[in-house]
Formats: sequence, C-alpha cells, structure tokens
Amino acid sequence: MTKEKTNADLLITTIIAGIEEVKGKEITILDLREIENTVCDYFIICEGTSNTQVNAIVNSIQKQVSKTTKDKPWHIEGTDNAEWVLMDYVNVVVHVFQKHIREYYDIESLWGDAKMTQIETGY
Repeated sequence: MTKEKTNADLLITTIIAGIEEVKGKEITILDLREIENTVCDYFIICEGTSNTQVNAIVNSIQKQVSKTTKDKPWHIEGTDNAEWVLMDYVNVVVHVFQKHIREYYDIESLWGDAKMTQIETGY
C-alpha cells in the first residue's frame, strides 16, 4: 500500500467522522480515480437539514481533519448561504448540501461512472 493511499484513506475516514459527529445525513463517497480528467480522486457528499447544520458539519470536518491529519482545506466556498458548501482538500473534495439543493444538482448522476459507496449512519 502506498503512503498516498494511506493518507487519502485517513483523510476520508476523518472527514466522515466529522460529518457523523454532528449527524450529517446521506453520506456518499464517489471514487473518481478510474475516470479520466477528474479534478480530484474522491468526492464525499452529505447533507444537513438547515444552514446551521451545514455550517456545523463544515466546522466539524475542519476540526477533525486539523486535529487528526494537521491538514487544512485548500479552498472552501459557499459558507455565506450554507446551501452547498464545497471543501477542497486537493485529492478529496467534500460537498455539504441542504437536501433540496443536493436533489436539484444531483452530483451523483453527473458522476455516474464513479464507484459509489454509501455510508450507513446509526442515527
């Protein structure tokens, strides 16, 4: 196993822990590595029920990742209206949606060739 894969796995696990910490819903991982010309290796998509929860998810992810891997997002956008926040960790991009915005943009369909993994949450 390469070091890079280990780092990506740790980052993904840590991001998911951050989402679960504040009860983010419908967590999906899209593995984009087999698709040509993608901007990153993985998308992690989840949703919150309000602007407040979306921001709480974003803050929780940042805190968990910073504590565990010392990484900071390269770029974050969308926190002003908190309907769709994008967090760019270079190889892993996190999309935190409100449900109606996620349904409207339907990113999972756009990346239908990606290997998709649903994360079961216990709440």
